[in-house]
Amino acid sequence: MTLADPIQMTAQNPDRAKSAPGGAVPTIRDPRLDFFRGMTMFIILIAHTPGNWLTLWIPARFGFSDATEVFVFCSGMASAIAFGKVFRDQGLPMGTARVAFRCWQVYWAHICLFIAIAVTMAALNASELFSRDYVGQLNLYPFFKDPMTNLPALVTLRYVPNYFDILPMYLVVLAMMPVVIALYRFAPLAALGFIVLVWAAADLGGLALPAEPWSEREWFFNPFGWQLVFFTGFALMSGWLPVPPVDRRLIMLAAAVVLVIVPLSYFRLLGTFPELREVRNSLSFFTDKTDFGLLRYVHFLALAYLAWVAVGPKGARLLPPSQDSLGARIWRFVLKVIMKVGQQSLAVFIASMYLARLLGVLLDVLGRNYASMFFVNMLGFALLIGVAYGAGWFKSQPWRQRAGVR
Repeated sequence: MTLADPIQMTAQNPDRAKSAPGGAVPTIRDPRLDFFRGMTMFIILIAHTPGNWLTLWIPARFGFSDATEVFVFCSGMASAIAFGKVFRDQGLPMGTARVAFRCWQVYWAHICLFIAIAVTMAALNASELFSRDYVGQLNLYPFFKDPMTNLPALVTLRYVPNYFDILPMYLVVLAMMPVVIALYRFAPLAALGFIVLVWAAADLGGLALPAEPWSEREWFFNPFGWQLVFFTGFALMSGWLPVPPVDRRLIMLAAAVVLVIVPLSYFRLLGTFPELREVRNSLSFFTDKTDFGLLRYVHFLALAYLAWVAVGPKGARLLPPSQDSLGARIWRFVLKVIMKVGQQSLAVFIASMYLARLLGVLLDVLGRNYASMFFVNMLGFALLIGVAYGAGWFKSQPWRQRAGVR
């Protein structure tokens, strides 16, 4: 099998997915989904590494939306593939059970990730080898000072500190899926109305979850707001929403939205022109990240449409040319690696959140210059790729040998 084979085998087109209540037809991975999820994993690692110079050049610096929207949107699309067929073929109860099992996995991933990072940061502080306060860097002192209160709050998701808030948000949104599917089976407009009303209630400040027992702070990522982008991806992959046409007018409109927002997002321009900063501040309600403001949604949809058009039908422009040139072979390899990372996004995401803290420690030791940051970022990328291939290897269950083979 050549390097191109696994890529070609995943080239399933969801654009013409057959609509089925509560389910999605595609059962084969789409290269576009894996590619963009893979790229997002690398961006998330960059964004979470403290003092990383590359954070100045991630998409979040040039627009209202960022890698979080891509992660959640693609998770909605992937959920339509992973769970939609169960709902369609085996009914609502079995589909709900399948979602509950995934929620269980995400829940324990969150708990274990928090404990692993908290213990590691405490060990770094206790070693007295570093001048930086790593426990304080993540604001974990409240947890260590009152574990009798905060341990029960942690396991009941009433203590969700910043940095650890994406997985709980994803868990709650997943738990909403059976409700949305049941409403869609009753009436498609009922599902649409439910999604929009829940988002509006969150955006207006009336629907949120507490983030810590000692204050009124809410989850940084309000799942009732962020479910809007999740179910947009879910609905598109399920065939509930029509695929937008490739239209020059739409392309120009999307490009205009993206370009107009750049001056209101790029930190150098905001720092140079106070007028732009004032306009940005006046739009804060619509660009709010916690409750997923409307302009974040608009900006993301514009970017997503441009990206969808750019990669072509079935991701044809992503796939390498048929000729066996050196450039084609390199692109096959790069694409295969990126897609592997996208295919194992949960394992890679958990690893990236943990590794980002250690990479930050490494930068503290090496110093922050172009050479050290290049080395540390490349090391982080290599580790993520290793995690993706390792997770894929374990999921293949290689210990299950064929009968008669030793």
